[in-house]
Formats: sequence, structure tokens, C-alpha cells
Amino acid sequence: MKKVLSVVMASALCLGMVTPVFAEAADADPVRVCIVYTGNLGDKSYNDSCNAGAEKAVEDFGIELKSLEGSTAQEWEANLVSACEEGYDLIIGASSNIADYIVKHGPDYPDTKFAVIDTTVDLPNVESISFAQNQGSFLAGAAAAMFTEKTDIEGVNEDAIIGWVGGMDIPVLHDFYTGYEQGAKYINPDIQILQAFAGSWSDPLKGKELTLAQYEQGADIVMNVASGTGSGILEGAKEAGLYAIGVDLNQDNDQPGSVLTSMVKRVDNACYLVIQSVVEGTFAGGTTQYLSLTEGGVSLTDFSVMKEALGDKFPQDIVDKCDELAKQIISGDIVVENYEGFGPNS
Repeated sequence: MKKVLSVVMASALCLGMVTPVFAEAADADPVRVCIVYTGNLGDKSYNDSCNAGAEKAVEDFGIELKSLEGSTAQEWEANLVSACEEGYDLIIGASSNIADYIVKHGPDYPDTKFAVIDTTVDLPNVESISFAQNQGSFLAGAAAAMFTEKTDIEGVNEDAIIGWVGGMDIPVLHDFYTGYEQGAKYINPDIQILQAFAGSWSDPLKGKELTLAQYEQGADIVMNVASGTGSGILEGAKEAGLYAIGVDLNQDNDQPGSVLTSMVKRVDNACYLVIQSVVEGTFAGGTTQYLSLTEGGVSLTDFSVMKEALGDKFPQDIVDKCDELAKQIISGDIVVENYEGFGPNS
């Protein structure tokens, strides 16, 4: 049975990236780490966040790092098998899309340590790290619902309609949407939410097309949950003179004045800490870490870029309300729903 280890990372996450406590002996072989990505690096989102954590581990621990990118399921599986055959000390599946292949092939390599981010794999040589993206998305949905009422801001119409565009139609994105919908309806039970999936993590043109279509249907703010596809969502906001919400990394400056806030997931810390556990000999297979608002695993950015763009028209009440809602979630006064199969006890 899995053990839930959420508290272990609390202090590290609240402080940002942890300070290394291990110095590798000069004559020791470096720990060899391979990360299998779905999509490509350079997405300015999820994958780049994971890579940032890995690159910091290279700097701090002197590990040997290899990154395998791919855009199809066949490439993902082939990359995982290749990493297994090459005998890496740790193989990280950077997203839930890799989980099925770890389940399939992991038992054949019992001496290899695996980690998977954004989902749970119940194997004795796998450490799983998941996030309460539903909680962060609740805040994003609440912010969107409040923002769409600010008709004194240029581009905001009188319709209570907001949008949401995801990359691939997979369970973890439904957990995002579950929180987004709950947060929006907490503010306005009658709000309309438009939802679409691009079917890809690396198709900015499709992301832009879907976003512009939602604007045409009356949305004036759309949440991006699409990794590399998401750059098109943010570009669509800029082109239409409307608004978006970023994801995973702080994307507020990607299209300044068009991104209200970003829902940050500390994938960088998750990657770094699992590498650190292997370097220090504390890796614990068969465990799950669940990183919520309490641990600093998810959060909204501080709205500062939009504050600068809007000046006196910036709605400070949105920031104040989101801060209040975050405290209520942490205290348990607000319980954010999960999509089936997600949550601290899943």
C-alpha cells in the first residue's frame, strides 16, 4: 500500500528550490538520470519547469542528465524502453502520459529507480509525485469569474462567460477543469464555461484557433492548460485584445497585459527533489507525494504584470479575494473537489 508523503516537501517548496545538502565525492561515478518527456522542451510551461529542476540538480549534484523528447505515444514508449536498456539510475516520466509505459516495463527492471510526475504508479521501484492542480485551478476559476465582471476594463464584455483550453484529453486535465469550474461557480453559480481540448501538447496553432473560437462565443478570458500548445492560447489573447490565464510556469510576461495571472505547479521542485533523493540514498519506491496549496506545490502568481498594465483600473479585489479563498482551502473551510482517481488518498 502506498504511503502519502506530502509533508516531507513542505518546507522545501515554501522556500522555493531547495539548497543542496549533499556533496558528491570527487571519485564517485555521477548519478545517471534520464527524463522522458511528452512533447518538447522550449514550451515555456510544464516541460521547461521540469527541465529547470533537472538542470539545477546537474549544477548542485553533478549528475549526468539525458532528456528524451517525443510527440507521439510510440515515441514515448520507445524512449522509456531505451532509457531502461541504457541502465540509468533514475528514469523520470515527466507526465502522466508515461505512466502506462512505466507500469508495462518497470517490473522488468526491478533495480532501476523510476519516478512519475502528475499521477500515481503503484510499483515498489516507482516514486509518484502529484499536485493539487484542482486547488490552484479553483483560484484561477474564481479569478476568471471575477475578472469577467469588470466591464470597465477594455475588452471585457457583459456576458458571464469564461473559457478553458487543454492539451490532451487525459484525467489530470480533468482534475484541472474540476477545480476551475468549482472556483468559477463559487463566485457566480450561473457562469458559463467553455471547454476544449487541442489533442496535443505541441500545437500552438490549434491552441490559438480554439481560444479565438471561445472568444467569438463570448468568453473574454481563457485558461491555458496545454503545455507547448499553450503559447498559441496566449498569442490568441494578445491578438484578440482579450485575456488569458497561464499555467505551470509564471507566464504573465509571455504576453504582458494579456495574462491576468498564472496557475503555477512546482514541477521544477518535484523533479529536483526526486533526483536529490537518489543522490542521497533516500529514494523511497512505492510512495506518493501529494503537493497542495499547503505545501506550496501550486499557487497563483502575484498579478503584478497585469497590475502594471492596467494601472488604476486593476481590480485589486480579485487579488484580495483569491488570497482569502486560498486561506480557506488550506484551513479546510473550502474543500475543492477532485476528478475521479485524484486526490491525496488516491
